[in-house]
Amino acid sequence: MANRASAVQTRDLECSNGMPAFVAYPTSSDGPYPVYILLHERYGLVEHTKDLALRCARDGFFVMAPNLFFRHADQAQLSAGNSRYDLSDDESIVSLQAVLAELKNFPEADAERVAVGGYCQTGRFPLVFAAHVPIQAAIVWYGAASKREWGVNERQPQLLDKIISQLPCPVFGAFGSDDHIISVSDIQRFRGALEATNKSYDLNIYRGAPHGWLNDTMPGRYRREQAEAAWLDQQRFLQAVLDPMAGQDSVSWKFTSAISPDYDFTKNVRLE
Repeated sequence: MANRASAVQTRDLECSNGMPAFVAYPTSSDGPYPVYILLHERYGLVEHTKDLALRCARDGFFVMAPNLFFRHADQAQLSAGNSRYDLSDDESIVSLQAVLAELKNFPEADAERVAVGGYCQTGRFPLVFAAHVPIQAAIVWYGAASKREWGVNERQPQLLDKIISQLPCPVFGAFGSDDHIISVSDIQRFRGALEATNKSYDLNIYRGAPHGWLNDTMPGRYRREQAEAAWLDQQRFLQAVLDPMAGQDSVSWKFTSAISPDYDFTKNVRLE
C-alpha cells in the first residue's frame, strides 16, 4: 500500500444511473490499485465521507464514494440529518453495479480486487451486494447488526441470515461498546450467523466508542483513539485479503472485544 503522505488525484463524476460519486486515488505509478467502494452514513455524500475517501486513497486504494441517496428531494435537509432516505436492498445492488461499471473507465482501478464498506445506515449494503455480485471483502462500521436488520420487509426482502450464508468473501466489522443502536448481543448474533455458515470474519468491539465514533465532524461522537485503532485494523485486514497472492482456502475467525465488566446496553445513549 502507498504511504499516507502520497499525493492523490480526485474528481467528481456521474454514474450511468445519474448517481454522483467522488473518486480519489494515488498519483504514483504503482497502480492499478485495489478498489474500495466507500459508502456514506445516513447524511449522504458529505465532506466527512470525502475525507475518508482521501485518507483511504493515501493508504494506496482507488476509492469511489457514491451518493446512494441522490434521489432524495432535499439534499441539504438530508445532509443536516433532518431527513432520511430509506434505500432498499434491491436499489443498493443496482447503484453499486453502476459503480462497478464506472471502474472500467479507470486504468488505475484493479476491478479484480474490490472491497465495499458501509457505515451506519449503509452497513448492510456491502453484505447484500456481495451476496449477489462476488467481491473480495465486505466492511461494516457500526451497522448491519441491529435488531431491525434481521427482519424481512418491503425494503429488506431477504433474511440477513440468508444473505450472510451467500457471502463469497470475508467480513470486517467495527463496533463500539457504547453504541445505543447495536448491542453486544446483536454483535454476537452477527458473529454467530457468520460462523454458522463458515464465513471468514474479523470483528472488533472498541471500548468506549459510541455510535458513529469515526465521524470527526461530530465532536460528541468522535473518539480519536478508537477511530485510529479501528482504521488501522481495517487497513490491515484489507491489505491481507486484497493481496494478489492471498488465498481464501481456509475459514478465519477473529473476534476482539473490549467492554466494561458491568456493560449495560440500556445505559448507552445517543450522542451528537
